[in-house]
Amino acid sequence: MAASYLRHGMNEPAVFELFVRRLPPHRHWLLAAGLGPVLRMIEELRFDEEALAGLAGLGFPDVLLGYLARFRFAGDIDAMPEGTVAFADEPLLRVRAPLVDAQLLETLLLNQINFQTLIATKAARIALAAGGGEVGAGHRVVDFSPRRDHGTDAAMKAARSAAIAGSSGTSNVAAALRYGLEPVGTMAHSYVESFDDEESAFAAFLGDFPGRSILLVDTYDTLTGVRRAIDAARRTGVALRGVRLDSGDLLELSRATRALLDEAGLRDTQIVASGNLEEHRIAELVAAGAPIDQWGVGTDLGTSRDSPTVDGVYKLVARVRGGEWRDVWKRSPDKETVPGAKQVFRRRGDGEMLGDTIARADTPEGPGERGEGEPLLVPAMRGGRVCLAETLTEVRARTEGELAALPRRLRAEPSTSAGAPEPYPVAYSEGLRGPFPR
Repeated sequence: MAASYLRHGMNEPAVFELFVRRLPPHRHWLLAAGLGPVLRMIEELRFDEEALAGLAGLGFPDVLLGYLARFRFAGDIDAMPEGTVAFADEPLLRVRAPLVDAQLLETLLLNQINFQTLIATKAARIALAAGGGEVGAGHRVVDFSPRRDHGTDAAMKAARSAAIAGSSGTSNVAAALRYGLEPVGTMAHSYVESFDDEESAFAAFLGDFPGRSILLVDTYDTLTGVRRAIDAARRTGVALRGVRLDSGDLLELSRATRALLDEAGLRDTQIVASGNLEEHRIAELVAAGAPIDQWGVGTDLGTSRDSPTVDGVYKLVARVRGGEWRDVWKRSPDKETVPGAKQVFRRRGDGEMLGDTIARADTPEGPGERGEGEPLLVPAMRGGRVCLAETLTEVRARTEGELAALPRRLRAEPSTSAGAPEPYPVAYSEGLRGPFPR
């Protein structure tokens, strides 16, 4: 497309928007993520000699190769900051740049925003479940997903996205080092099986990592394992930080484990649960009063198994033609788009989100609509330079505020027999409702 645009002299300014047409199954909202990393990728995007030679070998024309050799993205990007709650049809991101430049970003933006928003949303749901629908329990969730993630890059992004949602740490040490997260781990069953007996394995691990040891107690018999962990702590004189339950009836086992630990005077020793956990099961255990202090979530967090895709799209909504800006839109059945650059305004009251309005955005060509409430898309890149650079601490704080402002019906994890909650209200402004000329 870029080569054809250049051949036909079509590289006027254009506006593209990235949005989700419909919320994924089992989702009533999304948590925006991936913006920080992708902005840095765009700022650093270059086509080196090897890339240009490869494209030349595929038959691309010199007009494109020359353009790419000089390529430096110099456009503008407005976006919802990471940690913002979003809904269907709302632009998560808007690009204003020459047509070729904006088109070149399509796959990169969709690849980064779709996946990281998917995982951040899943992790936020898990964190809410750990708190019984209340905000602030994300510190009880640990990313245990790398072994099930779809590749090493996905594992890195999953760890960061989980951190955005509030998780306290990750078993992915590389991600912990890159993003400044807490590396969290215990041991595998193979470690226990490598010793002649369970207590010897526990004693060795306690001695090697005093003050940080969480012992996996279900290799053979769970409650016997708990007793052996207690004995190993006494024999070595090393404090037992925690025990991990990875199988069986977690409600009954956690209750029995807590009783054994308390009887031994180990009231500060934590119980960590893992093993095919997801938000529904966690919510059930929390509601039943399971004395579980931390949740290690793997497959479901890293793959969002119950709803594994966010079908974000990137569509042209306006472009310059004949020296004038013109709105454009797609008219395919079931895939129609709404023309024009857009902004999202959010109304709040008494600390709660009340409703959103999608309206015309301000552009260099003229004022948009003054929507009621707070504009959600903010400047993220100007002239190809990042102007929104946030720390994970800042993003996590926004996430907590956004989740706390969600209506209660959208925060609580419904039982499988309950119907879907009343959806959050999102409406188009008068200026965007059409009908539009064909």
